Formats: sequence, C-alpha cells, structure tokens
Amino acid sequence: MTNLLKLKDAAMIDISLNNESKQIAAHILLSDALVQWGFGETKIAVAINGEFVPRSTYGEREILAGDQLDIVKPVGGG
Repeated sequence: MTNLLKLKDAAMIDISLNNESKQIAAHILLSDALVQWGFGETKIAVAINGEFVPRSTYGEREILAGDQLDIVKPVGGG
C-alpha cells in the first residue's frame, strides 16, 4: 500500500448514520457533513449517540469515530 493510500485511510472514520455504517472524513463538523449528505438548509433534527444536538451547535460539533447519528425530518399532519 502506498503512503498516499495509508494517509487517505487514516483520514477516514467509521460512524453509523440512521443505522447504516458509513465512512466520513475525520475532523468533520456536523454542519459540513450535513451539507455533504444533501441536508443543507433542510429542516431536520439530529441526535448523536442518543442525544439531541441543538441546531445552533452544528457548526461546533465534530463527528467522532464510532458516533451514532440519527437524522429525522419532521412530518406534517394532524
């Protein structure tokens, strides 16, 4: 394996996103990951490891290896 491939692998972490295994870049902020996953400005709720994450902290919260993320969209109705 080349050094470049080793660096690339080392720069990735494993997480769970809505109960599916996923690899993402290490040291990524929740806000950046949400944009990459296509959520951008979408109204969603996020929990990491079972704890709700306030939208105001998305830009400060780093996703860590092994984190379990749950993302849900509100459903209208009544």
